[in-house]
Amino acid sequence: MENHTVTGGGGVDIRVDATGPEDARPILFVHGYSQSRLSWVKQFDGALADDYRLVAPDVRGHGESGKPRDAYDDAASWADDLQAVVDELGLDDPVFVGWSYGGLVISDYLSVHGTDDVAGVNFVGAISEKGTEDAARIAGEEFVALGDPLASRDATESVAALSDFLDICVAGELDPREKSFMLGFNVATPPHVREALQARTVVHEETLAALDVPVLLTHGEEDQVVGTAAAEKHADLVPDAETSFYEGVGHSPFWEAPERFERELRAFVESL
Repeated sequence: MENHTVTGGGGVDIRVDATGPEDARPILFVHGYSQSRLSWVKQFDGALADDYRLVAPDVRGHGESGKPRDAYDDAASWADDLQAVVDELGLDDPVFVGWSYGGLVISDYLSVHGTDDVAGVNFVGAISEKGTEDAARIAGEEFVALGDPLASRDATESVAALSDFLDICVAGELDPREKSFMLGFNVATPPHVREALQARTVVHEETLAALDVPVLLTHGEEDQVVGTAAAEKHADLVPDAETSFYEGVGHSPFWEAPERFERELRAFVESL
């Protein structure tokens, strides 16, 4: 495993992990709201790392990346973070994989930098807009109910809300050790960051409609955080997008059904 720190938009430090052959096709994994590069540990420890260059940053405000007080509104800042990862690690035609809020971060990137450095995109339980009627319609009721507690400055209330959030990130029950692991990196995201991410107003419909690279839409049918309507809307927007819905799976297909997820991601990458 390699550990890197690159300088993202506005000078924010972005922590990045990388593994796999340096000359293999890169896959850039972008995690979701309040999560971490460690969300992808099953992929980093699995067979994908034998054949591909796997790269995962902590997005700004999360994990071991910089956590400025006020640097979350501007799409260009998020876009420049990912561009810094691509440039400084020398990623050649990477495939972008965006989970949940990571789909919005990738959409920010595409709106600013386009697809010149992108071979394809896999949206996983992903959103691409905030602050709109559609964004509100797509968000799961249980997740919406956690909005204020997740932004609470009271540590007890905040951690309890994060625990509830993790419970709805899967369709079944998390193993207690897995949940403790996840809770450990979720609490690394300060409440002010979680609040700022939810307060954004941004739409990327035109960007997605104009995409000229292949897109795979992966979504759990039991997702309680981002409803399947998100994938359905993306399928309508993105020309020739491929869709894959997982029966009995919630918000985290790569964690709940890693073998299928990795098989389908491998097939998508090999088709490019």
